[in-house]
Amino acid sequence: MHDQRGQDQGVGEPERRQVTPSSGATDGAPGAEAVVFVCATCGVSLTGPLTRLPEVPEAPHYAWWDADEPGPSPATVPSGCYAIETAPYGGPLAVARASGPVMPRHGSRWNAEGKPLVSRGPRGGIVINPDDARGLELRHASPACCGATPDGGVNQLCACGTLVATLCSDCCLPYELHLAADRVRAVRS
Repeated sequence: MHDQRGQDQGVGEPERRQVTPSSGATDGAPGAEAVVFVCATCGVSLTGPLTRLPEVPEAPHYAWWDADEPGPSPATVPSGCYAIETAPYGGPLAVARASGPVMPRHGSRWNAEGKPLVSRGPRGGIVINPDDARGLELRHASPACCGATPDGGVNQLCACGTLVATLCSDCCLPYELHLAADRVRAVRS
């Protein structure tokens, strides 16, 4: 099941000046400059205005095994904010030399031969609250009980057909959306 709570189907945007995420908004503090992320292919708005946090917050603790109904965990990033992921995130997964988290805010994982896995996905993704996304559609999802996992890589489709983000929404994983830095651009709002 894919949760699309609060996702608008916005199509179009006012003309805005492009900025890079690192130079547009810097710290999520009051008065920090907000940016809107748009599809680099077609220019459609994928978010509303967001301000930058200094780093990706730790995922909130969520006892998913005690939940009355399965569903996403609380969001890692507060609504109205974004942060830049500095570590590799998403697929592909590769055999690691030592066990450890497969990717940030995820536990350890092993392949069928019992070898530890680690993400070899891209760095520099823009992490947002999935509820702040607009008009995205789930293209594919790695097997999970009630949501999408990042294991298969980019899995969210813009209306123009470009894969632009990786959703993580399964009940036992952090609830986050990673916009692909090479497939979106930031514009000042």
